[in-house]
Amino acid sequence: MLTPSVARRRLVETEQERGFTLIELMVVVMIIAILIAIAIPTFLGTRERAYDRAAQSSLRLALTAAKTSFTDVNDFSQANRATLQAIEQSVTFTDTGPSTGFKSVSIVATPGGQTWWATVLSKSGRCFGIEDNVTAGGPGTTFAGSATVLSGTCRAPASDPSWADPGW
Repeated sequence: MLTPSVARRRLVETEQERGFTLIELMVVVMIIAILIAIAIPTFLGTRERAYDRAAQSSLRLALTAAKTSFTDVNDFSQANRATLQAIEQSVTFTDTGPSTGFKSVSIVATPGGQTWWATVLSKSGRCFGIEDNVTAGGPGTTFAGSATVLSGTCRAPASDPSWADPGW
C-alpha cells in the first residue's frame, strides 16, 4: 500500500507528463509559419499565370476566328467584330475600344486586309497582343505582351517593339 505522500507524488508526475510544453508548441507554430511563408507567394504567382493564360487563350480563339474569316475571302477585310462574333461566341469582340477583360478582345484589321491584330487585358493587369501579317515576306503570326502591369488601356499593335515578351 502506498503512503499518501507517494500517491500524491505519482499523481503530480502523471499530470505533468500530459500535454505539450511551451517550446514544443512554439516549434510547431514556427514550422507552420515557414510553410505558409513559402506557400503564399507560390500560390499568388500561380494565380497571376493562370490569369495571363486565360487572356492568351482568348487571343488564340480570336486568331482562329480571324483565320477562318481569312479563308473565305483571302484577306482580313471581313475579320470585323460581327463576323468574328458569329464564328467564335466564347469571347466578346470589340473594334471600337480597348479590351476591358480577358474575355473582351479588341480587334483591328488594316486597310487592304493584309494584317490583323488583337489585344486583350489579363485579370493580372498585363496586356497581351497577337498579330497576323499575311503580306509576302511578312513576319506571320507574332505574339506579344506587356512586361509589366499597365496603368492605361490595353490597345496597341502586337508589332510594337516595347511589347516583346518571349514568355508566350
